[in-house]
Amino acid sequence: MSTVLLIEDEPSLGLIVKDSLESRGFFVRLAADGEAGLHLFREQCPDIVVADVMMPKLDGFSLAEQIRRENAAVPILFLTARSQPADVVRGFELGGNDYLKKPFSMDELIVRIKAQLTRLPAAAAAPVGPLAIGRYQFDYPKQKLRLGAHEEALTNREAELLKRLYDQRNQVLERTAVLRELWGDDSFFNGRSLDVFITRLRRCLKEDAQVQIVNIRGIGYKLIV
Repeated sequence: MSTVLLIEDEPSLGLIVKDSLESRGFFVRLAADGEAGLHLFREQCPDIVVADVMMPKLDGFSLAEQIRRENAAVPILFLTARSQPADVVRGFELGGNDYLKKPFSMDELIVRIKAQLTRLPAAAAAPVGPLAIGRYQFDYPKQKLRLGAHEEALTNREAELLKRLYDQRNQVLERTAVLRELWGDDSFFNGRSLDVFITRLRRCLKEDAQVQIVNIRGIGYKLIV
């Protein structure tokens, strides 16, 4: 049974979502604000965090930033009425994995939660041993990128994206295909999210000038090594 940490400051909505998730077989811990949510996160080690953005005491973005300092892998799904592209991009930059706008259907929420959870076991099934990306060593199962003594922790989606770029290295990774596989669809907001993740991977790989992720306009991306 997967554990969901639900952080929602609207009491009625929080209870409705909690009851709906539990009726589908999830174990749910509910917190009414960001500080309580962070406390439960440290106490429960949930499989996924579902958090509102606009909350008292500690907002969802600040909560995600704190969680990412402590855990690079747990999926974070934002629930929010804020739908400006800048808000969406900031959420992904802070380590969010998905973004669901209010009002939403429970069926859509459950599909998105399951999509995040089903991606988690993929790393465990991966071949043992780091992958060489230029001077970097990419430990896909552990979601780590190393250069000498420096080690960078990747989020689940960063690791999945980098693995696909590696598998297609020196070839084009199609944008639409990766959006549908990792994000579920190729909508505008998901496309902006992919751009953010590509930018973050470029920063992670910037110390080796021979390694580049280049845009192939209108098609996708290519990892050159």
